[in-house]
Amino acid sequence: MAKIDIYTKAYCPYCTHALGLLKNKSVAYNEIKIDGDMAIRSTMIERSNGGYTVPQIFINDVHVGGCDQLVALEMNNQLDVLLDAS
Repeated sequence: MAKIDIYTKAYCPYCTHALGLLKNKSVAYNEIKIDGDMAIRSTMIERSNGGYTVPQIFINDVHVGGCDQLVALEMNNQLDVLLDAS
């Protein structure tokens, strides 16, 4: 099973959409909420090579990007391949 980390904030529609897609895939994920925590936000930005918007998604420690990139992987039938790689 793939290791998934997703950085989120409350009231973020893109985060909600990305989380919903992962839930529909029935995969486990680690949601890391950055609300008001500058240390976690800084870690997210560093880990994503400058990505400061949420969500920031990592599958098996590979930076996938945000919600749009996750949806594009799904639409191109590539998300399942990443999720099955472990």
